[in-house]
Amino acid sequence: MIIGVPKEIKNNENRVALTPAGAKELIKRGHTVYVQSSAGEGSGFPDSEYQSAGAQMLPTIEKTYEIAEMIMKVKEPIEPEYKLIKKDQLVFTYFHFASYEPLTKAMMESKAVCLAYETVEKEDRSLPLLVPMSEVAGRMSVQEGAKYLEKPLKGRGILLGGVPGVRPAKVLILGGGVVGTNAAKMAAGMGADVTIMDVSLPRLRYLDDVMPANVNTFMSNEYNIRELIGSHDLIIGAVLIPGAKAPNLITRDMLKDMRPGTVLVDVAVDQGGCIETCKPTTHEDPTYIIDDVVHYCVANMPGAVPYTSTLALTNATLPYAIQLANKGWKQACKDNNELKSGLNIINGEIVYKAVGEAFNLPSTGVEKFL
Repeated sequence: MIIGVPKEIKNNENRVALTPAGAKELIKRGHTVYVQSSAGEGSGFPDSEYQSAGAQMLPTIEKTYEIAEMIMKVKEPIEPEYKLIKKDQLVFTYFHFASYEPLTKAMMESKAVCLAYETVEKEDRSLPLLVPMSEVAGRMSVQEGAKYLEKPLKGRGILLGGVPGVRPAKVLILGGGVVGTNAAKMAAGMGADVTIMDVSLPRLRYLDDVMPANVNTFMSNEYNIRELIGSHDLIIGAVLIPGAKAPNLITRDMLKDMRPGTVLVDVAVDQGGCIETCKPTTHEDPTYIIDDVVHYCVANMPGAVPYTSTLALTNATLPYAIQLANKGWKQACKDNNELKSGLNIINGEIVYKAVGEAFNLPSTGVEKFL
């Protein structure tokens, strides 16, 4: 199979979909890998490393899309890329369709095969291609939240871990999945007073067992959220419903109950956000303020630490990419239900129900194409 790795063009996105080591694994199995020049530089992988691995370099994004049977990306295609995607081309990337209708319609028009990292799902409901970036984003959410609590950045002016004789900051985490668990670990490690909320009692029992003493668990519901937001300094939205739009757990009217300088970090922004006042921001301009509450809603948080993120992502995606390249997408998805669940749009038709529901568009069963 001919695999193309274009350079990411989303604002401040420095990750790349494939490391030189990953390219070598595909090449030694008989596949051809084309990488757009400088695609890996932001992650610390120069063109020379790809060439040493056996990849061929292409000068432009247009040529990369033109030649490839499978495109491997990190972020969803943005508008300048829509017209480059071809009928029957396999695009393997994060799509987050349910949060953006224009992307969904553009991919339907392209007649491409869209296989989304974020909906590849194991039997135990875990999301193996979302996990590594969720781990990065969860840890980063605390790192960024701690920074924006500083007074010059309009935060409350509170040190996350406090000091002897002074109470630490209070951190509230909405969601006890991979993002929330990693956020809680980081916040606890920095000495904060942490509360993590979830709707699953078994999950809360598990977290209560494994977390350190400065992490408390609490059942997530509107009443409890309203009770806690007024006393917490950093609130992290870490809710995920696979492939679907995130629910609004913090509504516009709740901001008035928060103290000035409270920081909200919405990691769910890729899926529409779990904070009603959330809108996607960039690393270039990451925050905005509503009612004296700081909102940090960067839609590609792991892009700020691209070396770590690129290695973590390739570790997870490569085994699936090898299956797709070896067998072709149809046979690979027939043989592997995890990959099959990643199919979102095929030849103009939505095949992932939650995406259709997000925009009241019809969806069909994936079996029609397999």
